[in-house]
Amino acid sequence: MNRRLVIVFVFALAVASLTSFALYQLILARMRAPVDKPVGTTRLVVAFHDLQVGALLKDSDLVETLVSGPVADSAIKTKADAIGRGVIATIYQNEPILLNRLAAKGAGAGLAATIPIGMRALALPVNEVVGLAGFVSPGMRVDVLVAGSVATGEGVNSTFCRTILQNIEVLSAGQKIERNIEGKPESAQVVNLLVTPTQAETLNLASGQTKVQLVLRNPLDTKEANTSGISLAKLFGQSEVPAPRPVAFAAPPPPRPTAQPMVAKEPEMGSIEIFNGSKKSELKYEVAGAK
Repeated sequence: MNRRLVIVFVFALAVASLTSFALYQLILARMRAPVDKPVGTTRLVVAFHDLQVGALLKDSDLVETLVSGPVADSAIKTKADAIGRGVIATIYQNEPILLNRLAAKGAGAGLAATIPIGMRALALPVNEVVGLAGFVSPGMRVDVLVAGSVATGEGVNSTFCRTILQNIEVLSAGQKIERNIEGKPESAQVVNLLVTPTQAETLNLASGQTKVQLVLRNPLDTKEANTSGISLAKLFGQSEVPAPRPVAFAAPPPPRPTAQPMVAKEPEMGSIEIFNGSKKSELKYEVAGAK
């Protein structure tokens, strides 16, 4: 074998060995370096699986991971900050856990944890028609219509329909948030609406005395429409039954002045003094023409 070829082969083998050794040492150093938090990454808590509204977070529901780049200020960084808090908005698998998706600490889970301070959740019994045949789901916005008979006076009742509430948020619909032993949602023919205390009073009265209907609306349409309602008579082109006018009572006549009794006026008297020696006497007389 050519001696020059052998020298070249040995030199190439030495260079390859040195290069392989240096690369091995570099990889080994990278593997031995701490991996808790590499430069440019942030620890973040994400959902291990889909989390439904009302769920109470457990350790098995969460995963800590490292992400590169900026993260939202409301993102939760450790499991301890999320465990034991209720979910108030659906969180999907591998989605970061944000503070605005969780109830406050100590608020628990279930429907009550989703109610903001100052608001109320009112359960409205519905059927397939009233509940829009299952098209109403949590987070949607609805209007509330009522229809019933209204007394117009003189023994006449008029059927009337009107929108009483607008742009009301739906908390839950068709199914209870609480789950059964098998972990499946229980069916319930109710719709829970997020209302103010005053709206709760209005809706409670309407649901007991009239027929209630929900109307689905676009969530981006937040403007309230100015409606006056419609009566059954007007729907068929008939004139409205006028409301009874208040009866006008004539004012009583002023009392007549009572005749004052005639009082006899005493006559005006005059007097004359008469002197007889040392004696004095007085003579009275009636003045003529005195009234």
